[in-house]
Amino acid sequence: SDVTAKYLTHTLPAVEIAWLRFLVFALIMVPAMIPGSPLFALRTGYFNIQILRGATLLGSSLFFISGLKFLPIAEASATGFVSPLFVTALSIVFLGEKVGVRRWVATAVGLLGVLVILRPGTGAFHPAAFFPIVSALSWAGTLIMTRMMSGSERAITTMTYSSIIGLWILSLLVPFFWVTPSWEAILLGIFIGVASTAGQWIVVLAFRYADASVLAPFQYIQLLWVSIFGFLL
Repeated sequence: SDVTAKYLTHTLPAVEIAWLRFLVFALIMVPAMIPGSPLFALRTGYFNIQILRGATLLGSSLFFISGLKFLPIAEASATGFVSPLFVTALSIVFLGEKVGVRRWVATAVGLLGVLVILRPGTGAFHPAAFFPIVSALSWAGTLIMTRMMSGSERAITTMTYSSIIGLWILSLLVPFFWVTPSWEAILLGIFIGVASTAGQWIVVLAFRYADASVLAPFQYIQLLWVSIFGFLL
């Protein structure tokens, strides 16, 4: 999803790419929005948290795609890997999780790797690196709220609200940035939406079974995939 979004930043603005992503996301979730449908999933006991989660998920996507316009995909992804540090810290404050030495060490090693890549204070540092850092903070908030609701909220409910909130906000913004997309861009936008929706679903399911601070370090495996895909494409 991210590598394809990087490819599209050459022809489309970040807001429009994110809009295509959330449009496909919302279309996939339509059966869960229809009253009377066996999949209807808009009943929730966490309405305010669902709204806020949808906004942070959108922020994560939009800021990351904005950074992709200026940064190589591997560097942007590596910069975004400060999110496990945010997740680990926030899980203590908002979830009351006990974080042991091993989890802190795993998170700190990842953060050290991010600093090596960013090289802050040198001429190699690019100001656009702040985009994936803000994206990482938004994503951390998304994961914390996912964990807060995981005990009683269905995955399909969380997914449905996220798609509605993201599409609604982006639909207000996209007219100001609109560029008519080619058919190739539309097809790639559909792929981004499908791939990111599948990834979201798996993440929501994962947080039903494990603590946020346990899952956070596993995010680093993404660097392997984006490096390979980025090189090939």
